[in-house]
Amino acid sequence: MKNEYEKYYVPAQSPWPIIGAVGLFFIAVGSGLSIMQMGKEASSGVYLLLAGIAVIIYMLFGWFKNVIDESMSGLYSKQLDISFRQGMAWFILSEVMFFFAFFGALFYARMLSVPWLGGADNNAMTHEVLWNGFEAVWPLLTTPSGETTQAMGWQGLPLINTLILLTSSVTVHFAHVALEKNKRAQLKIFMVLTVLLGVGFLTLQVEEYIHAYQELGLTLESGIYGNTFFMLTGFHGLHVTLGTIMLFVVMLRIFKGHLSANNHFAFLAAAWYWHFVDVVWLCLFMFVYVI
Repeated sequence: MKNEYEKYYVPAQSPWPIIGAVGLFFIAVGSGLSIMQMGKEASSGVYLLLAGIAVIIYMLFGWFKNVIDESMSGLYSKQLDISFRQGMAWFILSEVMFFFAFFGALFYARMLSVPWLGGADNNAMTHEVLWNGFEAVWPLLTTPSGETTQAMGWQGLPLINTLILLTSSVTVHFAHVALEKNKRAQLKIFMVLTVLLGVGFLTLQVEEYIHAYQELGLTLESGIYGNTFFMLTGFHGLHVTLGTIMLFVVMLRIFKGHLSANNHFAFLAAAWYWHFVDVVWLCLFMFVYVI
Protein backbone atom coordinates (compact mmCIF):
# COMPACT_ATOMS: atom_id res chain seq x y z
CA MET A 1 0.00 0.00 0.00
CA LYS A 2 1.39 3.36 -1.02
CA ASN A 3 2.00 5.82 1.82
CA GLU A 4 0.15 9.11 1.63
CA TYR A 5 1.85 12.24 2.83
CA GLU A 6 0.15 15.49 3.75
CA LYS A 7 1.47 18.64 2.21
CA TYR A 8 3.36 20.97 4.54
CA TYR A 9 2.98 24.61 3.64
CA VAL A 10 6.14 26.71 4.02
CA PRO A 11 5.29 30.42 3.80
CA ALA A 12 7.45 32.95 2.04
CA GLN A 13 9.86 35.07 4.06
CA SER A 14 7.92 37.45 6.27
CA PRO A 15 8.82 41.02 7.26
CA TRP A 16 6.79 40.82 10.48
CA PRO A 17 9.45 39.36 12.83
CA ILE A 18 11.91 42.17 12.10
CA ILE A 19 9.12 44.75 12.38
CA GLY A 20 8.18 43.29 15.75
CA ALA A 21 11.83 43.38 16.85
CA VAL A 22 12.03 47.07 15.93
CA GLY A 23 8.85 47.76 17.90
CA LEU A 24 10.19 45.96 20.97
CA PHE A 25 13.47 47.88 20.67
CA PHE A 26 11.57 51.18 20.63
CA ILE A 27 9.56 50.06 23.68
CA ALA A 28 12.67 49.04 25.63
CA VAL A 29 14.59 52.24 24.85
CA GLY A 30 11.50 54.41 25.26
CA SER A 31 10.72 52.87 28.66
CA GLY A 32 14.28 53.47 29.87
CA LEU A 33 14.34 57.05 28.67
CA SER A 34 10.90 57.71 30.14
CA ILE A 35 12.13 56.66 33.58
CA MET A 36 15.33 58.70 33.24
CA GLN A 37 13.41 61.78 32.05
CA MET A 38 10.57 61.40 34.54
CA GLY A 39 9.14 64.76 35.53
CA LYS A 40 10.32 66.54 32.40
CA GLU A 41 7.86 67.91 29.88
CA ALA A 42 7.72 66.51 26.34
CA SER A 43 9.86 63.50 27.23
CA SER A 44 11.38 61.95 24.11
CA GLY A 45 11.20 58.58 25.86
CA VAL A 46 7.41 58.72 26.01
CA TYR A 47 7.16 59.41 22.27
CA LEU A 48 9.53 56.55 21.52
CA LEU A 49 7.56 54.25 23.81
CA LEU A 50 4.26 55.14 22.11
CA ALA A 51 5.88 54.64 18.70
CA GLY A 52 7.03 51.16 19.76
CA ILE A 53 3.55 50.23 20.94
CA ALA A 54 2.07 51.45 17.64
CA VAL A 55 4.59 49.38 15.67
CA ILE A 56 3.77 46.25 17.71
CA ILE A 57 0.02 46.70 17.16
CA TYR A 58 0.62 47.22 13.43
CA MET A 59 2.77 44.07 13.36
CA LEU A 60 0.14 42.00 15.17
CA PHE A 61 -2.71 42.90 12.86
CA GLY A 62 -0.53 42.54 9.75
CA TRP A 63 0.79 39.15 10.80
CA PHE A 64 -2.65 37.94 11.86
CA LYS A 65 -4.03 38.97 8.46
CA ASN A 66 -1.40 36.94 6.61
CA VAL A 67 -2.01 33.84 8.73
CA ILE A 68 -5.79 34.16 8.38
CA ASP A 69 -5.53 34.53 4.59
CA GLU A 70 -3.31 31.43 4.39
CA SER A 71 -5.65 29.43 6.60
CA MET A 72 -8.80 30.43 4.68
CA SER A 73 -7.04 29.56 1.39
CA GLY A 74 -6.70 25.95 2.54
CA LEU A 75 -2.91 26.01 2.66
CA TYR A 76 -2.65 24.52 6.15
CA SER A 77 -2.68 20.80 6.95
CA LYS A 78 -3.08 18.69 10.09
CA GLN A 79 0.70 18.45 10.38
CA LEU A 80 1.03 22.23 10.36
CA ASP A 81 -1.74 22.46 12.96
CA ILE A 82 0.43 20.34 15.26
CA SER A 83 3.33 22.73 14.66
CA PHE A 84 1.12 25.68 15.60
CA ARG A 85 0.10 23.98 18.85
CA GLN A 86 3.70 23.22 19.75
CA GLY A 87 4.76 26.75 18.91
CA MET A 88 2.02 28.27 21.07
CA ALA A 89 2.87 25.94 23.95
CA TRP A 90 6.54 26.95 23.83
CA PHE A 91 5.57 30.62 23.59
CA ILE A 92 3.44 30.39 26.73
CA LEU A 93 6.25 28.50 28.50
CA SER A 94 8.64 31.34 27.64
CA GLU A 95 6.13 33.79 29.11
CA VAL A 96 5.92 31.70 32.28
CA MET A 97 9.71 31.95 32.66
CA PHE A 98 9.51 35.69 31.95
CA PHE A 99 7.22 36.21 34.94
CA PHE A 100 9.22 33.78 37.06
CA ALA A 101 12.15 36.18 36.71
CA PHE A 102 10.14 39.18 37.91
CA PHE A 103 8.49 37.30 40.76
CA GLY A 104 11.99 36.13 41.66
CA ALA A 105 13.10 39.75 41.91
CA LEU A 106 10.14 40.50 44.19
CA PHE A 107 10.84 37.52 46.46
CA TYR A 108 14.57 38.30 46.55
CA ALA A 109 13.86 41.85 47.70
CA ARG A 110 11.26 40.82 50.29
CA MET A 111 12.79 37.65 51.69
CA LEU A 112 16.53 38.28 51.38
CA SER A 113 17.58 41.87 50.68
CA VAL A 114 15.34 43.74 53.12
CA PRO A 115 15.98 41.41 56.09
CA TRP A 116 19.71 41.46 55.31
CA LEU A 117 19.75 45.25 55.29
CA GLY A 118 17.94 45.16 58.62
CA GLY A 119 20.74 43.18 60.24
CA ALA A 120 19.68 39.58 59.63
CA ASP A 121 22.38 36.88 59.68
CA ASN A 122 24.65 39.12 61.78
CA ASN A 123 24.99 41.58 58.93
CA ALA A 124 26.59 44.88 59.91
CA MET A 125 24.69 46.76 57.20
CA THR A 126 21.88 47.85 59.50
CA HIS A 127 19.55 50.82 59.52
CA GLU A 128 22.31 52.86 61.14
CA VAL A 129 24.26 52.76 57.87
CA LEU A 130 21.19 53.45 55.74
CA TRP A 131 18.90 56.13 57.17
CA ASN A 132 17.28 56.97 60.46
CA GLY A 133 14.09 55.11 61.08
CA PHE A 134 14.79 52.29 58.64
CA GLU A 135 12.70 49.21 59.42
CA ALA A 136 13.21 45.88 57.69
CA VAL A 137 9.52 45.37 56.83
CA TRP A 138 7.66 44.96 53.57
CA PRO A 139 6.55 47.03 51.85
CA LEU A 140 9.26 49.67 52.27
CA LEU A 141 7.27 52.88 52.35
CA THR A 142 10.22 55.25 52.92
CA THR A 143 12.96 55.93 50.38
CA PRO A 144 16.59 56.85 51.21
CA SER A 145 15.73 60.47 50.35
CA GLY A 146 13.13 60.49 53.09
CA GLU A 147 10.08 60.49 50.82
CA THR A 148 7.15 58.37 51.95
CA THR A 149 4.44 56.58 50.04
CA GLN A 150 1.42 54.42 50.77
CA ALA A 151 0.91 50.78 49.90
CA MET A 152 -1.76 49.82 47.38
CA GLY A 153 -4.45 47.85 49.20
CA TRP A 154 -6.02 44.72 47.74
CA GLN A 155 -9.59 45.96 48.22
CA GLY A 156 -11.28 48.19 45.69
CA LEU A 157 -9.95 48.25 42.15
CA PRO A 158 -7.49 45.30 42.52
CA LEU A 159 -10.24 43.05 43.90
CA ILE A 160 -12.69 44.17 41.21
CA ASN A 161 -10.10 43.46 38.52
CA THR A 162 -9.52 40.01 39.99
CA LEU A 163 -13.23 39.26 39.75
CA ILE A 164 -13.27 40.61 36.19
CA LEU A 165 -10.45 38.32 35.04
CA LEU A 166 -11.93 35.29 36.79
CA THR A 167 -15.26 36.00 35.09
CA SER A 168 -13.53 36.38 31.72
CA SER A 169 -12.00 32.91 32.11
CA VAL A 170 -15.50 31.53 32.60
CA THR A 171 -16.93 33.36 29.59
CA VAL A 172 -14.10 32.25 27.27
CA HIS A 173 -14.64 28.65 28.46
CA PHE A 174 -18.36 28.87 27.68
CA ALA A 175 -17.46 30.34 24.29
CA HIS A 176 -15.24 27.31 23.65
CA VAL A 177 -18.05 24.94 24.60
CA ALA A 178 -20.46 26.81 22.33
CA LEU A 179 -17.97 26.63 19.44
CA GLU A 180 -17.54 22.88 19.82
CA LYS A 181 -21.32 22.44 19.87
CA ASN A 182 -21.70 24.80 16.90
CA LYS A 183 -23.95 27.19 18.82
CA ARG A 184 -22.92 30.32 16.98
CA ALA A 185 -25.27 32.75 18.77
CA GLN A 186 -23.99 31.77 22.21
CA LEU A 187 -20.43 31.80 20.90
CA LYS A 188 -20.76 35.40 19.72
CA ILE A 189 -22.30 36.56 23.00
CA PHE A 190 -19.60 35.00 25.17
CA MET A 191 -16.80 36.28 22.93
CA VAL A 192 -18.13 39.83 23.09
CA LEU A 193 -18.42 39.55 26.89
CA THR A 194 -14.84 38.26 27.17
CA VAL A 195 -13.42 41.11 25.08
CA LEU A 196 -15.42 43.69 27.05
CA LEU A 197 -14.15 42.23 30.32
CA GLY A 198 -10.58 42.49 29.03
CA VAL A 199 -11.11 46.14 28.09
CA GLY A 200 -12.74 46.76 31.48
CA PHE A 201 -9.72 45.32 33.29
CA LEU A 202 -7.33 47.59 31.40
CA THR A 203 -9.52 50.64 32.02
CA LEU A 204 -9.59 50.00 35.76
CA GLN A 205 -5.84 49.43 35.81
CA VAL A 206 -5.32 52.88 34.31
CA GLU A 207 -7.56 54.30 37.05
CA GLU A 208 -5.53 52.39 39.63
CA TYR A 209 -2.28 53.92 38.34
CA ILE A 210 -3.79 57.41 38.44
CA HIS A 211 -4.90 56.76 42.03
CA ALA A 212 -1.42 55.49 42.92
CA TYR A 213 0.37 58.54 41.50
CA GLN A 214 -2.03 61.27 42.55
CA GLU A 215 -3.34 60.07 45.90
CA LEU A 216 -0.93 57.49 47.33
CA GLY A 217 2.35 58.99 46.14
CA LEU A 218 3.21 55.54 44.80
CA THR A 219 5.41 56.03 41.72
CA LEU A 220 8.33 54.43 39.94
CA GLU A 221 10.56 56.56 42.15
CA SER A 222 9.14 55.04 45.36
CA GLY A 223 12.07 52.74 45.98
CA ILE A 224 12.07 48.97 45.57
CA TYR A 225 8.36 48.70 46.43
CA GLY A 226 7.29 51.11 43.70
CA ASN A 227 9.69 49.51 41.22
CA THR A 228 8.45 45.96 41.75
CA PHE A 229 4.79 47.04 41.92
CA PHE A 230 4.80 48.82 38.58
CA MET A 231 7.14 46.29 36.96
CA LEU A 232 4.86 43.33 37.73
CA THR A 233 1.49 45.01 37.23
CA GLY A 234 2.72 46.93 34.17
CA PHE A 235 4.08 43.90 32.34
CA HIS A 236 0.95 41.97 33.22
CA GLY A 237 -1.12 44.83 31.80
CA LEU A 238 0.85 44.58 28.54
CA HIS A 239 0.06 40.86 28.39
CA VAL A 240 -3.63 41.53 29.03
CA THR A 241 -3.52 44.04 26.17
CA LEU A 242 -2.01 41.43 23.85
CA GLY A 243 -4.54 38.83 24.98
CA THR A 244 -7.43 41.24 24.42
CA ILE A 245 -6.19 41.99 20.89
CA MET A 246 -5.97 38.26 20.17
CA LEU A 247 -9.50 37.67 21.46
CA PHE A 248 -10.78 40.68 19.49
CA VAL A 249 -9.34 39.31 16.26
CA VAL A 250 -10.84 35.88 16.97
CA MET A 251 -14.19 37.55 17.71
CA LEU A 252 -14.12 39.34 14.36
CA ARG A 253 -13.37 36.05 12.62
CA ILE A 254 -16.29 34.39 14.37
CA PHE A 255 -18.66 37.15 13.24
CA LYS A 256 -17.37 36.64 9.68
CA GLY A 257 -18.22 32.94 9.88
CA HIS A 258 -14.68 31.66 10.33
CA LEU A 259 -13.71 28.78 12.65
CA SER A 260 -15.68 25.59 13.15
CA ALA A 261 -16.05 22.83 15.71
CA ASN A 262 -13.33 20.82 13.95
CA ASN A 263 -10.99 23.67 12.97
CA HIS A 264 -10.51 26.43 15.52
CA PHE A 265 -6.91 26.53 16.70
CA ALA A 266 -6.92 30.34 16.50
CA PHE A 267 -9.56 30.34 19.23
CA LEU A 268 -7.63 27.79 21.30
CA ALA A 269 -4.41 29.79 21.08
CA ALA A 270 -6.13 32.95 22.31
CA ALA A 271 -7.96 31.03 25.06
CA TRP A 272 -4.77 29.33 26.28
CA TYR A 273 -3.02 32.67 26.45
CA TRP A 274 -5.95 34.27 28.27
CA HIS A 275 -6.05 31.54 30.91
CA PHE A 276 -2.29 31.98 31.38
CA VAL A 277 -2.78 35.73 31.92
CA ASP A 278 -5.50 35.01 34.48
CA VAL A 279 -3.30 32.61 36.46
CA VAL A 280 -0.45 35.14 36.50
CA TRP A 281 -2.82 37.79 37.84
CA LEU A 282 -3.98 35.51 40.67
CA CYS A 283 -0.34 35.02 41.71
CA LEU A 284 0.29 38.73 41.36
CA PHE A 285 -2.82 39.63 43.36
CA MET A 286 -1.75 37.37 46.23
CA PHE A 287 1.96 38.27 46.41
CA VAL A 288 1.86 41.95 45.43
CA TYR A 289 -1.42 43.13 46.93
CA VAL A 290 -2.53 40.74 49.69
CA ILE A 291 0.51 39.13 51.33
